[in-house]
Amino acid sequence: MARLCQEANFQLGADVLAAFEKGLEEEVSPTGRDIFRQLIENARIAREESVPMCQDTGFAVVFLEVGQDVHITGGELYAAINEGVRKGYREGYLRKSILGHPLERKNTGDNTPAVIHCRLVPGDQLKITVAPKGGGSENMSGLKMLKPADGVTGVKKFVLEQVSQAGSNPCPPIIVGVGMGGTFEKAALLAKEALLRPVGQKSPRPEIAQLEEELLTEINKLGIGPQGLGGRVTALAVHVEVYAVHMASLPVAVNINCHATRHKSIIL
Repeated sequence: MARLCQEANFQLGADVLAAFEKGLEEEVSPTGRDIFRQLIENARIAREESVPMCQDTGFAVVFLEVGQDVHITGGELYAAINEGVRKGYREGYLRKSILGHPLERKNTGDNTPAVIHCRLVPGDQLKITVAPKGGGSENMSGLKMLKPADGVTGVKKFVLEQVSQAGSNPCPPIIVGVGMGGTFEKAALLAKEALLRPVGQKSPRPEIAQLEEELLTEINKLGIGPQGLGGRVTALAVHVEVYAVHMASLPVAVNINCHATRHKSIIL
């Protein structure tokens, strides 16, 4: 856990770097192109010198996939996860951003507790994914309980409004995660999980892949551009995840990632 927390903050994924290179090719704004070059150089420095790619080293969001045949011994799993976060952030000199109470606003001093999502899966392995989430991009999230009659038009309108209102705040170029269906809380989790998908990997469902492409096109017509300074490339990708839904509901959630789309995984 300690190593994953550090590597996630030091080593930007190959998929994100490839998206930067593609963005550099597609961007027409000279300022936007220069920003892409800076992002690529920033990622290189972070990787080679083992320093954070961004000063906001994030809330430690941890996804666990626990095989149903796994038996964990030697202590409590969530306690071990938090101890790893504590160790990783202290030893890696990562910024501690977590406050113990939303109103009292006192820093815990070690970036704990983590936000942990645990899912039981078949098998005898444990997969751990650490996805540090910065406050600037997280603050641009939104969820709306649409009417079923709003349909795909309503979904598009909400996503575009959310990105437009976000503007430069989430440090574009961004990745847009969209969760659609389920219940209030399920839609939000789907949107977060969508951000774990390799950048630009399309949904296996044809109608959703088409929606992703349409949303990406419309978002990039907004003209927000890299770092909000104008340009063609506001978003690098839109990822949509869907789930079954009650016949009376159409919940839609948007979770935005900044250009530092960070996550690292290990299978034990």
